[in-house]
Amino acid sequence: MSVGRTVKNRTREIKGRISEALGRVTRNRRLERKGKAERVSGSPRQAGEKARHAFGR
Repeated sequence: MSVGRTVKNRTREIKGRISEALGRVTRNRRLERKGKAERVSGSPRQAGEKARHAFGR
């Protein structure tokens, strides 16, 4: 698993959490949805990287 990809996926997940929380605080539903989508997209990417590494690709 590449360190760069790991950092990129983790950053995406953290950025999504921040956006989601900011949207909740400001009652901006669009920002909250965008943050949630970004947060959720980081996790499967990270899982895919782990699986790819496990199978030696």
